Amino acid sequence: MDHIRSYVIRSGRMSGAQKRAYREFSRYIIPFNQNSKEKTDFERVFGNRNPLTVEIGFGMGIATALIAEKNPLNNYLGIEVHKPGIGRLLWEIEKRRLDNVRIVEYDAVEVVEKMLCEGAVSAFHIFFPDPWPKKRHHKRRLVKRPFTDLLASRLKSGAYIYLVTDWADYGDWALREFEAAPCLRNVYPGFAEPQKWRPETGFERKGLEKSHEIKELYFIKTDN
Repeated sequence: MDHIRSYVIRSGRMSGAQKRAYREFSRYIIPFNQNSKEKTDFERVFGNRNPLTVEIGFGMGIATALIAEKNPLNNYLGIEVHKPGIGRLLWEIEKRRLDNVRIVEYDAVEVVEKMLCEGAVSAFHIFFPDPWPKKRHHKRRLVKRPFTDLLASRLKSGAYIYLVTDWADYGDWALREFEAAPCLRNVYPGFAEPQKWRPETGFERKGLEKSHEIKELYFIKTDN
């Protein structure tokens, strides 16, 4: 899929602990698979057939680790390009002894397209994606067609996409894009209620401190 990248790789400083985790715990990082004809066998990667949740852009990974810790019978694949965040999540994985989390350090659109099989994913989590608020940058937003169609194709029937943003305009935008995607149905009449199992993230706290409105979307894959 030809696409404009929805992110800019920033030269964020890694702490000593993040550097050590990135170096010592890299066994939790899965190499990007360039061959789209041979999708990655995640049952083999995790050593089981547990449901697979994919989180796109996990930031510093604290929420990812907390969710995975509370749900040991689910597998979690985190996609991120920000090295300090990857280092932090690797540290959390090792500290919490999480056997159900793996990371791909690559562009999310290409990971979804080339590594994930159709109908293989039980959930997509997209928490606080870069809103690209300026109108001239809207083309960089992650949640837009045809990517939403691609996400839907990777979901199992009845599986869900859960998006949270602290930018009202992005929430409105994402709602329209998901509603236009085939086979996706909004569980709520508009925006979703907060899901009690989702931990608060650092981005969320910063947004609330700025009086941003948190908007949530919860769509499921249908057979139609």
